[in-house]
Amino acid sequence: MSLQLSQRGQRFSQSLIRAMTRECKRVDGINLAQGLCDLPVPAPVAAGACRAIEQGHNSYCAAEGLGALRQAIAAHHQRQQGVTVSAEREVLVSAGATGAFYATAQALLDPGDEVILFEPYYGYHAATLELMECPARYVRLDAPHWTLEATALEAAVTPRTRALVLSNPSNPSGKVLSRKELAILADFVEAHDLVLFCDEIYAAFIYDDWPLVSPITLQRLRPRTVTLGGFSKLFSITGWRLGYAIAPPEVTEAASRLNDLVYVCAPTPLQVGAAEGLLQLDPTFFTGIARDHQYKRDLFCDALHKAGLYPHRPQGAYYVMADISQLPGEDDLERCHFLLQQTGLAAVPGRAFYHDEGGRDLARFCFAKRPEVLDEACRRLGRLG
Repeated sequence: MSLQLSQRGQRFSQSLIRAMTRECKRVDGINLAQGLCDLPVPAPVAAGACRAIEQGHNSYCAAEGLGALRQAIAAHHQRQQGVTVSAEREVLVSAGATGAFYATAQALLDPGDEVILFEPYYGYHAATLELMECPARYVRLDAPHWTLEATALEAAVTPRTRALVLSNPSNPSGKVLSRKELAILADFVEAHDLVLFCDEIYAAFIYDDWPLVSPITLQRLRPRTVTLGGFSKLFSITGWRLGYAIAPPEVTEAASRLNDLVYVCAPTPLQVGAAEGLLQLDPTFFTGIARDHQYKRDLFCDALHKAGLYPHRPQGAYYVMADISQLPGEDDLERCHFLLQQTGLAAVPGRAFYHDEGGRDLARFCFAKRPEVLDEACRRLGRLG
């Protein structure tokens, strides 16, 4: 006798990102599929967590997070964006930015509420909404510039639409909204009385001096915005699962209760490490992240181009979407498997970021790798040229 799975348990399958990671491991390849930054953890972050463990900070903390980390997050946003945030009333720490999204979305959305997603989208945003039984409405942003148009927004909205989810900088496209596009978004959100979830986990990864304007800095969007962030990418600690939300006090209060029910709290000693990183690291650390990854972006995009895989050069984040239609295969999945077999490089098929056939000629590559690993990846791409 086997147990009968629920409809939910049968409906959800493993993400293509994890599937390609598994295939990459099987052939002992280079994993450019999953967003696994393999750089060293900054010393203050690691030392702070170790010291907290040694000093016995191993018990539950408040459901909304450790006070020291919430204060450090508020101070960080003040320094980086010039926005004043109440650490006590507006900051929630959770199990990664994904956990922060789940808790705040549960606090604001009911089953049946529609949510607008921008394509290409981040798969975990789409999956979370599906799990919550919140139907997605899609707004397509097309390569190479991924431009946001007001007409596309208006075509997607219905009387049941309650919110939008924005990834800025975007995973997977690397798109960063311009001031003009953000103004379009603000007009739309106000006109239709919507909530804006803005995932800014890649906020430190901005290239070519492109300005990142956070919706939370705009007076008319501040009361409507849930800002999502985290430390997985910033400090190369994806396995620590530390993220946060900044939201109006009533949202943070409700989300904290829900966070308690699902996650209880984020790991206490690891929160100490993240707080130490925000407080102790020199400002040049944060500017250096953008400089170093811009170099990696340019190196890898040049290698893709030479190999006949046209890259859509990102403005931010540490991924690049590339046109792989020149590779053998009927679609993106077959072409990504061909690439893995021929070069040992794993990428994510474009279909992972679309609800239809929009990604059939695309793949996403992660270039946040150690220099020697990225150099080897570029060398292997040369086999295709």
